[in-house]
Order: sequence, then structure tokens, then C-alpha cells
Amino acid sequence: MPEMPEVAGLVDFLRRKLVPEDGPPAVVADVEVLSFSVLKTAKVPVEALLGLEVTAVERWGKFIAVQVGEHYLVMHLARAGWLRWSDAFKPGRLRPGKGVIALRVRFTTADPADAGPSAEGAAANHGFDLTEAGTKKSLAVYVVENLAEVPGVARLGPDALELDRKAFGDIIAGHRGQIKGLLRDQSIIAGIGNAYSDEILHASRLSPFTLVTSLDDEQVTGLYVSMQELLRFAVETAAGRPANELKDAKRRNMRVHGRTGESCPVCADTVREVSFADSSLQYCPTCQTGA
Repeated sequence: MPEMPEVAGLVDFLRRKLVPEDGPPAVVADVEVLSFSVLKTAKVPVEALLGLEVTAVERWGKFIAVQVGEHYLVMHLARAGWLRWSDAFKPGRLRPGKGVIALRVRFTTADPADAGPSAEGAAANHGFDLTEAGTKKSLAVYVVENLAEVPGVARLGPDALELDRKAFGDIIAGHRGQIKGLLRDQSIIAGIGNAYSDEILHASRLSPFTLVTSLDDEQVTGLYVSMQELLRFAVETAAGRPANELKDAKRRNMRVHGRTGESCPVCADTVREVSFADSSLQYCPTCQTGA
């Protein structure tokens, strides 16, 4: 699942493609909805985006928001979604319901009057696909006039990288439950998912099952520092990379997440896994539980 660093990398990549500093902004030429379940809004039709310039690309938690004219194209990649860029799409439109592509957006830098499905030549053959593998379809796309119309954006807590130590401490003091769940709850802290919560807890030497109410001040500080350092490093690693390199860059930097059965790079104990109905977590028993 893409989390803050990968989404930040995608936003940086799209910003350079769609609103370059040294050239004209991209204009939406065509939007193809290939999986009708992906589109979660109906008030603003996707056709309303055609012919409009892209004015900004921003990240909100794990959401990507592309501002197109006075509208927003908002995307959440969920568990198995991804964004795939192409500099040279083949001519013609795709058939709905075939393959993993859920949405295709084509752009042009030509006169907006030339935009549309019939736009000719290389000027309108670049853009991105949103893809989703697997049978559980959670990829979500919204076309809205205001970001607050996207329920997930409206519920977001403060961004993890915008918290100072005091604000983080106040959040910890105001919640109960296990620390793993708190770090993943987007309404409490935005941007962290399953993978980076595993990594942050490993760096902090805290069990994922630690109760928030049991943390002392020193542990809260250690958790905060680990969160900031790990996420900032991951964001810096993702910056400037093409979209097709972000997944591999993320995997290479994981110390425990996704490494069940491998040796912990800190103590050489075997990384363990706990599985749930629809997810799993990884941790080092020596570093994090003292077992």
C-alpha cells in the first residue's frame, strides 16, 4: 500500500510532468473510466475536466489531489492501486472491464480547444493510468469542487511531518489502545500506514502491541524522533524518482516490514509476523519485546 513517502514521490513526479517550472502546464485531453466502481462522485462529471489546465498537484495524507481549473481530481491508491505514467500511449480508447487499468487520463500542452478524445498527434498521447491488482477493489477517484467533499480528506488528522514534539505528545496523551493502531489511524495522524508504522516501531524499540497509556515521556520522544527521521529519509529517497521506481525503493529500505523469516539488521534475531484477517505486521522480538 502506498504511504506518505511514495505518495509524496508520485506527487513530486506528477508536478514535474503536469505543471513544469520551465514550460506550459498540461491540459486534460481525455479521461477514460474503465472500472466504474472506481469513481466515487457524480456531482461533477469527469467530462468537466476536459480542456482545463492543471494548476497544482498536492498531497493530503495518502491522497493525491490534482487541481484542474476550479475542480480537483483526487485519488486514493488504497491497498493494491498504483499510478503508471506513459509518455506514449497507443492511439484509441480502451475497452472497459479489461485488465488492471481502472482510469486513464491523457494530457496535451496544445491549445485547450484541441483537447478531447480525438486529439491528434504526440501532443495528447501522454498521461497516466491508475491500476489495481487483485480482486478486492478499493482504489478510489473523486472529481469535486472542494477537497472537503472527499470524506477521507475531510477526516484527516494532522500530517505526520507537520507535527512538533508537543503536538505529538498531546495526541499520545489523548488516546488509548495499542500504539500500532494509533500510528495507522488517518484521523489521528495522516500519512502512515502498515509498512511505515512497523518500521517506526522497530526504530523506536517498541512492541506494536504497546498500550499508548503505558508510554513514558522518554519513549514518546524516541517514538517522535524515529517517526520524523524515518519518514523524512523515505520522502527524500522518493523525491525525483520516476513513478515506476518508487515501489522498489520502498522495499529496499524496509528493515522488518515484509521481511518475515529474515534476520533483523540490528540484532540478527529472526523477524516475526502476526497475521490478521486482511493484513499482517512484522517485528523483531529481541529489539521490540525483549523476548
